[in-house]
Amino acid sequence: MRDHESALQKAMVAALKADPTLSALVQGRVFDQPGPDATCPYLTLGRCESRPLAADGGGVEQRLTLTGVSRFAGSEEAKAMAAAVRACLHETTLAADGVRTSTLRATFADVFPAGDGRRTYAVVRLRAVTEEI
Repeated sequence: MRDHESALQKAMVAALKADPTLSALVQGRVFDQPGPDATCPYLTLGRCESRPLAADGGGVEQRLTLTGVSRFAGSEEAKAMAAAVRACLHETTLAADGVRTSTLRATFADVFPAGDGRRTYAVVRLRAVTEEI
């Protein structure tokens, strides 16, 4: 069985970095793990929960969390990041390393200020079903 999680991450990062709207916002700053001095705004890949599917030839269901981080005063930039992620990935077919999405949907978005008041977060959750090609 192929590594569905890494393949989906690779395809998502490529799609997010290539998207002109998101690129204008984060200037290619899409990280698996941002460094301590990462320049805002940026997008980071977070939690990935996965489980194999037994029906219809298999595949893997994945639930992913992406987080946009902004230091813009107010929530406008964070909301724009959430909207750009949703527009880029929702119902898109992605493929990498012999794996493709049969379903990819944005299921949730939340924009909120950090406790310290210096950052605003945009959390987008996705549900993907991947299959081997």
